[in-house]
Amino acid sequence: MALKKGEEVTLEIESAAFRGKGVAKVDGLAVFVYGTAPGDVVKARIIKKKKNYREAKLLEVLEPSKDRITPKCQHANVCGGCSWQHVPYAKQLEYKGQQVADHIRRLGGLTDTIIHPAMGSESEFYYRNKMEYSFSNRRWLTQDEINKDEFVDDSGFAAGMHAPGRFDKILNLNECHLQRKESFEILDFVRNYCIKHDIPPFDAMKHEGFMRHLMIRNSYHTDDFMVNLVTYQDDEELIKKLSDELLEQFPIITTIVNNINDTKSPTSIGRIEKVIFGPGFIVDKIGNHTFKIHPNAFFQTNTAQAERLYEVAREYADLQDGEIVYDLYCGVGTLSLFMSQKAEKVLGIELVEVAVENAKFNAKENNVDNVSFIKGDMKDVFTEEMVNTFGAPDVLITDPPRAGMHPDVVKRLKELKVPKLVYVSCDSSTMARDLKELDEVYEIIEVQPVDMFPQTYHVEAVAKLRLR
Repeated sequence: MALKKGEEVTLEIESAAFRGKGVAKVDGLAVFVYGTAPGDVVKARIIKKKKNYREAKLLEVLEPSKDRITPKCQHANVCGGCSWQHVPYAKQLEYKGQQVADHIRRLGGLTDTIIHPAMGSESEFYYRNKMEYSFSNRRWLTQDEINKDEFVDDSGFAAGMHAPGRFDKILNLNECHLQRKESFEILDFVRNYCIKHDIPPFDAMKHEGFMRHLMIRNSYHTDDFMVNLVTYQDDEELIKKLSDELLEQFPIITTIVNNINDTKSPTSIGRIEKVIFGPGFIVDKIGNHTFKIHPNAFFQTNTAQAERLYEVAREYADLQDGEIVYDLYCGVGTLSLFMSQKAEKVLGIELVEVAVENAKFNAKENNVDNVSFIKGDMKDVFTEEMVNTFGAPDVLITDPPRAGMHPDVVKRLKELKVPKLVYVSCDSSTMARDLKELDEVYEIIEVQPVDMFPQTYHVEAVAKLRLR
C-alpha cells in the first residue's frame, strides 16, 4: 500500500511514540497519528509522506482503546498545552518510561543499564506554577466550527493559547486545568473586561492593539500570587483601572506587574517593566532555599516535582564530606544550591548572563557561601586552567538543554575522568546519544525517568554514571 498524501485509511494503533503520537503499521511502514492511544482503531488522513514513515491526522476513533478515557478539558489535543489527557495517568507514566528505555537501549546501545519506572507527579492537574496566555484578534477555529456549512467568523477577541504552529492565531479558551483554578478565572475576567471596555487585543500581523499576554505565577510553598499584564502600549490610567478591578475581584493577588513590549518579538519580556501593586515578585522554595521570582525569571514549572528530581540527582551524586561539585548548564543555580548542603564547594557554569546574575543573587539571598558561578560556553570555559583554579571535581552534574551536550564537552568529560557523574536530561534521545559516547569511560549504572509535566508527552530523566 503506497499511502499517498490525502488518502484516508483505517489504522490500528499499536504503540506510543516520541512526542506523544500513536504508531500504526501498514505493510511494515510506520504511520504516526497524534491524539491516539495504543489499542485505538481510527480513521485518519495521510498528511505527510516520507521515505520511511507517514504522518496522519486523526479523523475519527472507530473503536476506542480500553486505555482511552474522556479528557478533563474540552480543548485537549487542540491547544497544544496537553497531548495525553485521553490516556489514564498510570498509562502515561508507563509510556514515558518506555520512551526513555527505548532511547537508552536503542539509541544508546546500553543494554545493561537499569531503567526504573517513571516517577509520577503527586498532582496530575493544576501542577504548574506559571502560565502564559496570549491575546489576538484572530481566533483559531475548532474542528466543529470548520465542519459547519455556514461561514464562521474567526475575527474578534481571543484569549488563550497559541494554536500549534501558528504565531498569529489563538485558541479562545473556555477552561484550563494546568495551573490553579484562579489562573483561568483571571484570564476570563481580563478577556471580558477588555471586550466590555473596547480594549483591543494585539494584532500580530499589523503590530497594533493593546493586550499581548497575561502571565500568571503562583508560589507552591507560600501564598504569593502574581499577575503580569503584557501590553503593546504604555497606558498607566488603563492599567491602573484594570488592576484595581483585578484586586477587588481576586484578593489572592499579591503583586501586579505591567511589561510593555512594543517590539515585534512575541515575548512577554517588556522593554519597560512597571510594578503596579505589591513587591513585583513572588517567593517560593526548593528544598531549604528561598527564591525571589520576578516576572520573567526562570524557575522550575512544577515545584514539587522539581524537588523530587533534585533529590534523585543528589542521591545519584552520593556526596561525601570534602567533595567538590561542578554543575554544568546550571541556569539560575537551583540545583547548585540544592547540592551545596552536602558538598565542600560547588561551581556552577552557565552561558546566559542574566541566569548567572540570578544564580549569584539566589546564593547571596540564601547566605550560601560555598557556591560560585561563572559565565561561559561549556566547550570554551571547561578547561584545565579552570580545573586548576577551582579544584578538580569529585562529582559533576550536567543538565544540558534539549539538544544535549556539545561534542567538545563530551570529549572534555572523557578526558577529565571525574569519579562520579550525574546527567539530568529533558530529552532522553540526546541523553542516549551522549551516554553512548561516555560509555567508553563511564559505567552508566541506572536511569530514573521523572514526570515533570503530566498530560503531556514530555519526560525528564536522571542518569547515574561512575568512572570505570
